[in-house]
Amino acid sequence: MAPAKNETLPPGVHAHEAQRIDAGHRVSRRELLAEETPLALVYNELSHAVMMASPLDLEDFALGFSLCEGIALAATDLREIEIVRLPQGIELRIGLAQARFWQLKQRRRHMTGRTGCGLCGVEALDAAIRPIAVVDSAPLVTAAAISQGLLQLEAQQSLNRLTGAVHAAACLGESNALLVREDVGRHNALDKLIGAMAKQAVLPHVLLLSSRASYEMVHKAASANFAIVAAISAPTALAVELAEQAGITLIGFARGERLTIYTHPARVLE
Repeated sequence: MAPAKNETLPPGVHAHEAQRIDAGHRVSRRELLAEETPLALVYNELSHAVMMASPLDLEDFALGFSLCEGIALAATDLREIEIVRLPQGIELRIGLAQARFWQLKQRRRHMTGRTGCGLCGVEALDAAIRPIAVVDSAPLVTAAAISQGLLQLEAQQSLNRLTGAVHAAACLGESNALLVREDVGRHNALDKLIGAMAKQAVLPHVLLLSSRASYEMVHKAASANFAIVAAISAPTALAVELAEQAGITLIGFARGERLTIYTHPARVLE
């Protein structure tokens, strides 16, 4: 149920008056929409990237994006994160360790991403498919634990429950504890999750995705050392190929008591 007009909306949500036609009857209603905002990542006053994302959990996003892109090697490489809200969007002004900033300038590129776009700004085909890390963990998980984790994920998607327009990424721990982040872009949700894990010292176990498993999602999972990735939708052919290379157990169509294991199936127990 949508909050009443005089209630404060949660972060990342915008109210809009709309009309619905159902079985020939028109009614006015208040709809809740997911906000989508340009986020500029600025490292030591150098503008590096602009992404469209949900304007919440921004420190997690800055850290997770930096780690996944190899801009930072550890959370301590980010000295500070200042969130500056401007009329045209939000700037994340990041203080980056000098050695990492020098590396960034060597490979400087600008990219303006559509919602969760993972390859915008790549200037040549040979840069599109980056080398993928090989995971060095070998956890085991039961199919029932994955199913139960996905039920928990659905229950904890508060922003999607209000708007129906956002993705989620979650880390399912060995004790079945769940850490969840949401965003209008599936890649952004995973960046936010990886940033939150780094801040809270949460170890990777099983990655749960409310979206399809694309190349970029598998690549980010490998960078965070997730050995098991389970998505509710299908993987792409390239995602399966890279999961095989990275030693990742890739699962798709994980819905209810059914799932499909595409790579390294021995980690999933009945």
